[in-house]
Amino acid sequence: MKKILIIVFATLMTQFTGAESRPNILFIMSDDHTSQAIGAYGSRLAKLNPSPTIDRLAKEGILFENAFCSNAICAPSRATIITGQYAHTCGVHDLRGGIEGGRQHLAREMKKAGYQTAMIGKWHLKREPAAFDYYCVLPGQGKFHDPEFRIQGEKPWPKNLIKFPGQHSSDAITDQTLKWFKEKRDDSKPFFLMHHYKAPHDYFEHAHRYNDYLSDIDIPKPENLIKSHPASFGSIATRGYQDELIPHIGTSIGNRNPRRSYAVDLPKRFPQDYPKDYDPAKLTDKQIQHLAYNAYLRKYLRCVKGVDDNLKRLFSYLEKIGQLDNTVIIYTGDQGFMLGEHDYQDKRWMYEEAMRMPLLIRYPKTIKAGQRVDSIVGNVDFAPTMLDFAGIKTPGYMQGRSFKSICETGVEPSNWPNEAYYRYWMHMAHHDNPGHVGIRTKEWKLIYFYGADYQGLNQTPPAWELYNMKNDPFESTNLYDDPKYTDTIANLKNRLASLRSSIGDDGRDFPKTEKVLQEFWDYDASDREKARRLSTEFLKRRLESLENPSKGKKK
Repeated sequence: MKKILIIVFATLMTQFTGAESRPNILFIMSDDHTSQAIGAYGSRLAKLNPSPTIDRLAKEGILFENAFCSNAICAPSRATIITGQYAHTCGVHDLRGGIEGGRQHLAREMKKAGYQTAMIGKWHLKREPAAFDYYCVLPGQGKFHDPEFRIQGEKPWPKNLIKFPGQHSSDAITDQTLKWFKEKRDDSKPFFLMHHYKAPHDYFEHAHRYNDYLSDIDIPKPENLIKSHPASFGSIATRGYQDELIPHIGTSIGNRNPRRSYAVDLPKRFPQDYPKDYDPAKLTDKQIQHLAYNAYLRKYLRCVKGVDDNLKRLFSYLEKIGQLDNTVIIYTGDQGFMLGEHDYQDKRWMYEEAMRMPLLIRYPKTIKAGQRVDSIVGNVDFAPTMLDFAGIKTPGYMQGRSFKSICETGVEPSNWPNEAYYRYWMHMAHHDNPGHVGIRTKEWKLIYFYGADYQGLNQTPPAWELYNMKNDPFESTNLYDDPKYTDTIANLKNRLASLRSSIGDDGRDFPKTEKVLQEFWDYDASDREKARRLSTEFLKRRLESLENPSKGKKK
């Protein structure tokens, strides 16, 4: 009997010790926060010091240089993170998608393993965050000022609202997280908390206390802002047959795109950020672009500053209660963002600034400080990695892989694939980006602009683009038509086809789109001739829509 009691006691102690030793997990995500706007990534903006608190995570933890989203748009990226599945698997291809409680897998698995779970801030997945023990989330995109939050309550979702007049969303989100720690936190369990900011999503409405931040600074520009489309960049898909589509593919900072640009939008929305005598009729296009860029970046970086200052509050509280070093802190954005590169705004592109996500992780108990790694990881890998830190095996329905061992050793497993898949589905929606798919390795990026909507219609000219990411990190020279890279292209196309097959992106969701995709895969002489014809036809439609917007919408 005594022996049995000893065994039982030892078993209980082992379970108790295991539960106590499991780390908390704090997943912080800002909306549209790109790596160029984080000092630790060493971009042109680093000297402005926009993110000292976030930079601390890099100094005391690990920074991933090659973390990528598989679809650079808000809802699909968030759906991939919460499910551990690609967009075509979880069914969130675009901004219309949502994830119901039964498929909020990351939260469900954490809760099953004994974690207390909470979701606070921007959710953007339409359905109730029902898999979490607690939630306090912005409705849809939410508001920057005077924010409202949906919470659990007497009324059914989504009718329980709390409001914070006079506050900025970044401040209110942090306040609600601190309130959760003080009032809802169960100290007997480790916590899994998703803490999501709306900032710095456009149109970059920062807290008023930052009105003067960077006001006298001329923001460093990317070299490819003014010289956005040199002859070596892009393809017929992004330029047109004779560069006739340059004004119409990708919304712009300056006047390049006649349909949508910051040169037009920002002076209307934020006249206070422009000279009092601002008159675009008296300025050159270059001067207009310069003013728009500076207004854009100042507002964007003011939002970043608000996020960073609020994280300082959050980290200070964790330190105060003795949980900072017992918490795996992960910081990321839901994708990257174009900060004027190629004169593009927004995200959506497979180009590096949009596809690459910031990713910094701190956990001093197992992660060595000051590491930088170039291993390729994707947002589809985030859920398996967080589960692994919690001691939970990756479920079979998840498509990603844990990179916890890379965090802890800085060494890739021998079978680590080092390739990332990308697919943008929202053809020519909102920001004039053609539908495209591609593969990113450490050295190469192959992009295929197939250019068709969900019905295989509204086609733009198809084309392929190849960039050497080691020698040409800013993607200035498309090498696809250089005969020296014929073998490289053939290899990458095979890898892309194999990757599509292995993850199940087989076209069954939108067979008409897949038909177009397959039609131009070889890109032979007849494909190129048809691409030239499609370029002319699309330009005609676009010009008609600009002359008669209501007619363009019907098409």
